[in-house]
Amino acid sequence: MASVLGTSSTAILASRSLSSPSSRPTTISSSLSLIPGQSYGKRFYGGFGIESKKGRSRFAVTNVATEINSVEQSQKLSKENQRPVYPFTAIVGQEEMKLCLLLNVIDPKIGGVMIMGDRGTGKSTTVRSLVDLLPEIKVVAGDPYNSDPEDPESMGVEVRESIVNGEELSITMTKINMVDLPLGATEDRVCGTIDIEKALTEGVKAFEPGLLAKANRGILYVDEVNLLDDHLVDVLLDSAASGWNTVEREGISISHPARFILIGSGNPEEGELRPQLLDRFGMHAQVGTVRDAELRVKIVEERSRFDKNPKEFRDSYMAEQEKLQQQIDSARSSLSSVQIDRELKVKISKVCSELNVDGLRGDIVINRAAKALASLKGRDSVTPEDIATVIPNCLRHRLRKDPLESIDSGLLVIEKFYEIFS
Repeated sequence: MASVLGTSSTAILASRSLSSPSSRPTTISSSLSLIPGQSYGKRFYGGFGIESKKGRSRFAVTNVATEINSVEQSQKLSKENQRPVYPFTAIVGQEEMKLCLLLNVIDPKIGGVMIMGDRGTGKSTTVRSLVDLLPEIKVVAGDPYNSDPEDPESMGVEVRESIVNGEELSITMTKINMVDLPLGATEDRVCGTIDIEKALTEGVKAFEPGLLAKANRGILYVDEVNLLDDHLVDVLLDSAASGWNTVEREGISISHPARFILIGSGNPEEGELRPQLLDRFGMHAQVGTVRDAELRVKIVEERSRFDKNPKEFRDSYMAEQEKLQQQIDSARSSLSSVQIDRELKVKISKVCSELNVDGLRGDIVINRAAKALASLKGRDSVTPEDIATVIPNCLRHRLRKDPLESIDSGLLVIEKFYEIFS
């Protein structure tokens, strides 16, 4: 048994959700059977057959594939019947928040965005409306971690083993995934969990992937992030720092890639974030209540139209949505060719230094965000205006030294910027 549970054994990844809890004791014997003398090397969604020592039989996965097909069919049906999302281009005002979100879609390495503002200002609506604009990416078909077939850092262990063994990977295109992390989620649901019973009785590592696995190469959205439990904050900090999620339990260790764009929203009146988590957000957007009476009336009318007939309302913004989506795709493809002068880089670092910003994350994020903005505008070089636009969002949340202090509005950053860049 020790050899089966050791680190050299092959992991079988199987979701508990594929079998009903009530039929669990009986389903185990039917879904995994011992067939002497037969070899099962085919790969299924979530795992492999397990090869045992010479002269012993092998485990075979018999009905996982058919169950997965039914899951995929149900996912297609749910997509067709899912609730309509408010169009991104229909949102009135809140330009700062919308710009930060678009820049993160263009360059995910910016590191996400923290959106703080008054209640009822459309924070959650704006983030969820981003779903329609997300571009497609290449993934390994049937892989629960959305592994990148070209980037080893974003591959699961099983995909790497397949490449080493010379197996051909089935590649498909899929939209970037957006995963909601509810405040009441348990740590097992977020990280994933290991089925110790299956490991002991059947001799396999059975891992049920969690939300971090689903969010790999996608977006992880936490509404009311400032109310998130401390133990979940620790999990997010660990994954955001390393890009990998590791589940340790009873001597069994399973790791998988967990690189995601972290987007959080909340109301500062309900509590502030821990500085460690706040620093993990690449950008910070402040949202205020619209004071202009004409704009408020327009927002109310647009929302009423959407509630009355969502399909008709979405169709009226279809052309604008497609135009913006093409603009995002073009910006993503031309991002690598955007250049920033060394003189501008030095001035950016000087601003960060004189503002006593801890670490170098601020410098890196400003450079990335300025390039993404230049790419969005269709230019191949960064201008001081691009830097002036993004630098408050990149630095304002990094100035706090005392957790009890409030986040600066960005005026201090702007003053220092004009002092150095002029």
